[in-house]
Amino acid sequence: MSGTTLRILVSLSVLHGLNDAMQSAVTATYPLLKDDLALSFGQIGLITLTYQIAASVFQPVVGLFYDKHPWPWSLPTGSCFTLAGFLSLAFATSLPWVMASVFLVGIGSSTLHPEASRLTSMASGGRRGVAQSLFQVGGNVGGALGPLLVAFLAAPYGRRHISFFAILSLIAILAALPVGRWYRRRLRLCGSEEAGMRVRTESPLPLKTVVVSISILLLLIFSKYIYMASLSSYYTFYLIEKFHVTVQASQIFLFVFLGATALGTLIGGPIGDRVGRKYVIWVSILGAAPFTLLMPYVNLFWTVTLSFFIGVMISSAFPAILLYAQELLPYKLGLVSGLFFGFAFGVAGIASAVLGKMADLHGIETVYQLCAYMPLLGIITWCLPDLKKQKGLVIKSPSNEPENRRSMT
Repeated sequence: MSGTTLRILVSLSVLHGLNDAMQSAVTATYPLLKDDLALSFGQIGLITLTYQIAASVFQPVVGLFYDKHPWPWSLPTGSCFTLAGFLSLAFATSLPWVMASVFLVGIGSSTLHPEASRLTSMASGGRRGVAQSLFQVGGNVGGALGPLLVAFLAAPYGRRHISFFAILSLIAILAALPVGRWYRRRLRLCGSEEAGMRVRTESPLPLKTVVVSISILLLLIFSKYIYMASLSSYYTFYLIEKFHVTVQASQIFLFVFLGATALGTLIGGPIGDRVGRKYVIWVSILGAAPFTLLMPYVNLFWTVTLSFFIGVMISSAFPAILLYAQELLPYKLGLVSGLFFGFAFGVAGIASAVLGKMADLHGIETVYQLCAYMPLLGIITWCLPDLKKQKGLVIKSPSNEPENRRSMT
């Protein structure tokens, strides 16, 4: 991995962190919006739905568009949408204005995730697992920092200070410009390589096998994010209710879990490079089941300990799942990235709402007892083909493949 591509990977990781910090800040601003505009919980739900549509549903669409029409300045443009969204949100005076603002912020996320993930594969130099893990860790760190930034920089001073996040958007635009210049050089190089050359467009496996495998991977994402939503959204409430810990202590224990997810994301990709994506997925999801099934019945010490191991194991699955899907469809990297990022966000958002309603009706402990069974769905990993053992199948790094797909359209 050259110094140039390493700088690009670090830039993409930083961009992911800035984006996810701003995205996670949207939900953290809800209390400010509710008080300032006298919104009901139903109206907050409409805001969330608008944001999820923009940030989740649009990702595959954006990914497919840029697969067919690559553009070097897609990342700075996405950050411009986020900047406009936060400036608008800070001064919005009505529900439709707020919904339009969060829609713009969501479009920024829908642009970044599929495009930056594809560029990460291009810049990987063949070490795709390492590159994807570095990219994902940036997002984990940013997602954890967003609510803290709202708590310290906006909440004490009023809703107008939400505009602070426009500064982060400006930083993201500046950080994206060198990436855009590098991408422009890549497109020019790939364009010259494709002159007089027919581009191979078939998938490495039969179409039926690819469709079945993608469906299995999406089901695995479903099982992973259902359980992760129970921890990320309700873990503090669970600890307070069951063990009577203080709010401060519960936040510390949540930080332990979030730190574990960052560690798992960091190691999942490189291990997949060495032993194969399928085995990482298998161990990450199904292997976490004994810990999740045990956690609702142990004391505080073991709850925190098990949450750490669960965080490491389950979070290591996403880089492996995403890379496995990209290897199934190596010429639709934007579409694949958008599909999996968008589906993950959508499942997490819907799961949080459903689990919250379940907690209201049956208690928070019941939520954890039921969600504990979700990792057992990891057994279906057995149905995935082992790409390393496919005869005649060569999985190339996208950095060695022509990326300008316009000759295909």
